[in-house]
Order: sequence, then structure tokens, then C-alpha cells
Amino acid sequence: MSIAISIENLSKKYILRHETRERFTTLRDVLVNRTRAAGRSLMGYIKGAGRTTGSPGFEEFWALKDINFEIRKGERIGIIGRNGAGKSTLLKVLSRIVEPTTGRVTVRGRMASLLEVGTGFHPELTGKENIFLNASILGMSNVEVRAKFDEIVSFADVEKFLDTPVKRYSSGMYVRLAFAVAAHLEPDILVVDEVLAVGDAQFQKKCLGKMEEASSKGRTVIFVSHNMSMITSLCEKAILLDGGRISKAGKAADVVLDYYGNGGPASAEVDFTMIGKKIGDDYAILLGGYLRNTNGRRTTEFDLREPVVVGMRYKILRRRQFDHVFPYPCVYIFAPDGVCAFYSSPLNSQMSDFAPGEYVVECEIPGNMLNSGTYFAGLGFSDIQHGVDTHFFETNALCFHVVEPLDNTSLLYELRNGYSGVIPGAVRPRLAWSVRRDPG
Repeated sequence: MSIAISIENLSKKYILRHETRERFTTLRDVLVNRTRAAGRSLMGYIKGAGRTTGSPGFEEFWALKDINFEIRKGERIGIIGRNGAGKSTLLKVLSRIVEPTTGRVTVRGRMASLLEVGTGFHPELTGKENIFLNASILGMSNVEVRAKFDEIVSFADVEKFLDTPVKRYSSGMYVRLAFAVAAHLEPDILVVDEVLAVGDAQFQKKCLGKMEEASSKGRTVIFVSHNMSMITSLCEKAILLDGGRISKAGKAADVVLDYYGNGGPASAEVDFTMIGKKIGDDYAILLGGYLRNTNGRRTTEFDLREPVVVGMRYKILRRRQFDHVFPYPCVYIFAPDGVCAFYSSPLNSQMSDFAPGEYVVECEIPGNMLNSGTYFAGLGFSDIQHGVDTHFFETNALCFHVVEPLDNTSLLYELRNGYSGVIPGAVRPRLAWSVRRDPG
């Protein structure tokens, strides 16, 4: 299989300027300071110092540092990492939007990039006009656009708004149209950033199907997302960035597990109070979550036969304003393809007595219920009054892996006769069966 993208010793540096402003500045101060700055800059170049990055007020920031990897033609690669890890910078370098500071990027084939909502769109032009404009920016000829026009419009589902200026489009309509143009260009390499997050679930499923179709035809797909279930569903391999460097690369499920646990012993426990952002509202906030087995050991790997315990810590901030409100915690378990395998909550009369304070709740998933594979736990807290009101819901809060036992209790072991396929389904419960001969 030939190489589609090759990256060697890639680094990208930015110069950050930190300004310190005095409370009162006169015109004379401004002129003097600018003259002095120009003089320092000139002396720096005369002495061969180049940029005055070492002077006060300037700082070097390496968004990417010593990146090396290859992507083969037809592969679907996920790029993941926390905010500020360098994901968007890497895609901009690949898309030739920004120049690398050092290193080399070799791209073989036509590339289409979908990095930001509305990139390549003119707000005053109509949807129809922007299809031709955006397609031309991506390298598509007018003949190609006309041949694909009906498919693009149908995929984006914007027929009623073709003659409407896109400045009146919602962010979801923007993304649908932009993705439709990029995908139907049929590039050799399709690069998609987090923009699909603003689309609805049905459209996201269409996009994933389109990217899988592109890969099956030998095209390369690079996908960046914070939705780990979408990453494991679409991508065979993944790259984890941390601080501008590659922290891990390999099978998507393995890289995702490393992303959640940072490779350390506390991989099965997440403290949401450390992320600098409150998850919740003025009634309830999420503090943390964890995974453990029935022996109490924190872990992200479970034998298919053993129970999985999902724990959640949260805080109630105030008393309810109404008597007939029934608050309750809830857990969602998502399969690798993003489909919700099941939902569970302790919805009963005892849940109506939450007073302000911190709580710990646990949900035990029985053994022999989940299939082998990677799963994601979403943690939420809602209440019922006239309808359902969600106070917090953190999707993909936890990640764990269910493994097939290797001894003779395994169903795969029992299915002799050379069967080596994957048993389908998100759940695989061991149910009671009754088999008898019908006397007829």
C-alpha cells in the first residue's frame, strides 16, 4: 500500500508577545517606546540575532515538536488530544494553511480540508453560489460541480435554501453544505476537523458513512474529534497528541484508552474539578467518575464474565424550588459506533430526598451482558417535573474495554468448527434457554 502522507521531524513555533500596559500613556510615551523598539530590532538584525524573542515581552511557543509518522493510502486515521495539544495546528500544516517551522510534509494526491464552519464561504452569496465558490477553492472544476450538484444538494438537505444568502444559515446548515461539497469532490485525502460536532446525530451518521465509503474506494481520511465513540467507530488507527508531541499511536481503541487514562495507574478515575470548567448548572455539578470491579480495584479492562461498576460523584448546590420535582442520576453506555447500548437510572421515590451536599452513586452492569469491545460511559443528572430537565450530562466521561476470556468458558471456544468472526451486537447477555423436541 503506497504512502499518502509522510511527515518528517515536523515542528511549528509561534512567537507570543506579552504586552504590559501602563495605566496612563501619553503620545510622547508611545512615540518614544516605538522608536526604542525599532532601534532594538535593528540592532538585533545587525548583530545577526534575527527576531528579538529573547527580549522581555516575547516568548517562544512550540505548537508542534518533532512529529514523525506516515499515513498509507486508504487508511482512516483519528487524531485526538486535549485542547491545546496541537491537533488543529497539525491539520493546518497538512492543509498548507500554515508553514512548518522545521521538518517536511509530503502529500501525494488531491486534498480537501474541512477545518472550520463556513471556511471558503462568502456570507453574502447564496447557497448555490457558494457551492461553486467553495468547490473551486477545493480544486473542483465547474464541469465536476455541475455533474455532482444534485448529489451535493441532496446530501446537505438544503434544497429550500439554495437561493438564500448563507449568512442566514444556521451553523448546522453551514456544516452540512461544506461537508457535502468537500466529500463529493472525491479527493484522494479528506481532512475533517471537529466541525461535525455542530451537526445533528442523523447528519453525523451520514458523514461517517460517507467517510467509510471514501476509505473503501482507496481514499485517505484524517479525522479529528473529541467524540471518542466516533473515533473508534470510523478509524482503524489513531494518534494521540500531548503538548505538541505524539504521545501514542496505534490501534484506535488502545489509543483512546490511553487518552482517558494518560497511561497512568489512575486511568479508571476522572476528576472533573481539575479541568477548569464547571460541568453542570446552579442546581447540580459533576465532580468525578470512576470504574471498578467487584473487588474494589479501579480498572479499565474487564473480563466479559465479570460485572462493571460505574461510579459517579456529584454535588447538589441548593434545595429544590418545587415539591413535585424528582431528581435522579443516570448512566448511558455507548457502543464503539456511538449507538447507545442502554440507559439506566435509580428512578424511584428515594431519589426525591436530595439535600445540598456531595453524593456518590454506583451502577453495576452484570457480567455476561456486554459484548467484547470498547465502551463509553456518559454521566448525567436530571429531574422530572413537567418534563425532563438535564442539569449535567458528560458524554464519553469514562472509557473501558470488555475482553473475551481465553479459557474453555468462552462462547468463541464453544463455537468450534473453525469460526473466527466477531460476534455482533453491543450487548451479549447470557439468557435462559429452553430446548425441547416438538412431538408434533
